[in-house]
Amino acid sequence: MTSYPLAKCAIFLCIVCGGITNTAIALDTYIEDTDRFPGWKGELPSVAHAEYTDGSVGYGEVGKEIWRGKVEQISWEPRAFLFHNFLSEEECDHLINLAEGRLRKSTVVDSKTGGSVDSEVRTSSGTFLNHHEDDVVARIEKRLGHVTMIPEENGESLQILKYINGQKYEPHTDYFHDKVNSDPSHGGQRVATVLMYLTTPEEGGETVFPMGSPKVTGPEWSECAKKGLAVKSVRGNALLFYSLHPDGKEDTKSLHGSCPTLKGTKYSATKWIHVGPFNTGGVKANPGGCHDTNDRCEEWAAWGECDKNPGYMLSGCRKSCGKCEDSSSRANNANGGVGIGQKGLRGKVLSVGNGGQ
Repeated sequence: MTSYPLAKCAIFLCIVCGGITNTAIALDTYIEDTDRFPGWKGELPSVAHAEYTDGSVGYGEVGKEIWRGKVEQISWEPRAFLFHNFLSEEECDHLINLAEGRLRKSTVVDSKTGGSVDSEVRTSSGTFLNHHEDDVVARIEKRLGHVTMIPEENGESLQILKYINGQKYEPHTDYFHDKVNSDPSHGGQRVATVLMYLTTPEEGGETVFPMGSPKVTGPEWSECAKKGLAVKSVRGNALLFYSLHPDGKEDTKSLHGSCPTLKGTKYSATKWIHVGPFNTGGVKANPGGCHDTNDRCEEWAAWGECDKNPGYMLSGCRKSCGKCEDSSSRANNANGGVGIGQKGLRGKVLSVGNGGQ
């Protein structure tokens, strides 16, 4: 496994075109489209260092939610990356305290009906937190949207899980096998999962990918973990892995499970992320004219993503990238006002440069 800091940004799931009849074109297309899959290479969005005209310095709307840290490549098959110290000690404790008293026996999704059912496959206890339940939860959810580069509204509410006394979750996939949950009106298929570890159990509790490689070895791993590629539950770390390929097909190698927690207690927080906005009635209709397709387009444009990731930005964020003008902007420019692309985050005029990594 290789450790490295990563900086380049990519945005949104798109279709990989391939073929053997024209290798050069297919390769170029593949490189372009995998660059546009969020985090497909384990990258983090670049930080925009905003210097405002009033002399203040900041990081725009993201503020303290920006996370810069060590990203470890765990696997390419499935695509999996470990964010070290993603949560603070205080944030871990806060999530645990919110969940205590609300925990109930965990259920699984019925592959035929799409409903929740009890199963010995999953023996943990858990609860869902409300979206933006408090300032701490809101900060974490915004941070998740930032590092995954997938809109925050595509995510389900955080689920807190507790494992004790040999409790486990047998290997499973996070993408849906039923048409109800994967319907576009519910956000479509799950594309990625982030597992945040809130405690470090004394023994066991690893996340194992039975179809991943290389298999782990050594006395520090449980027998369950040795059945595949595994990641230890370490307090504060977060594991990001993808359930879909860039072409939208399910990645069967994303099969994973939670090994029995043999000693101590394992707490985790799960964020499942969908292809589209989750339970909001599906993707919003194109309003036509000069517009952005995401509320964060202005923020991304300020980070310089129009130049770094033109594949998505010049189609999804045309207004913020200055590739079109609406009627109000034309009138403003005619009167000597501020042009498109000049108005900074929080309504201030700014200049943008690359921030430190």
